[in-house]
Amino acid sequence: MRLLIVHHTPSPHCQAMFEAVLAGASDPDIEGVEVIRRPALTVSTAEMLAADGYLLGTPANLGYISGALKHAFDQSYYQLLDSTRGRPFGLYLHGNEGTEGAVRALDGITRGLGWCQAADHVLVSGKPTKDDLEACWNLGATVAAQLMQ
Repeated sequence: MRLLIVHHTPSPHCQAMFEAVLAGASDPDIEGVEVIRRPALTVSTAEMLAADGYLLGTPANLGYISGALKHAFDQSYYQLLDSTRGRPFGLYLHGNEGTEGAVRALDGITRGLGWCQAADHVLVSGKPTKDDLEACWNLGATVAAQLMQ
């Protein structure tokens, strides 16, 4: 099974969250799941099609998802539309102000694709706390564990 982390990580706060998600998804107790990580600007449609589950990470820029993550979906949306229904996903998002618009956008995209939310979204404002990073770790581990055979 393959778990694809598609992320846009332009800041130290986003980086800390990404590393925690990756650590959770890569936990040694989770067996049979290959974790692949790709920046949103370079992920290919083929990589998205080949994944069995997804972790999505983005900052909330001006109340919306990053242009990089939007680009990843724009280039692959129609190819993914009927081919990836029912696949699990998780979302972690960092914003210094409101994150509602970014959450609404990603909920709309993933709902349109027919993906299944595997865990609560992790939404962080400001510097991630220890609890925030633990929530990111749990998000990664939860989505990866759902892919174990």
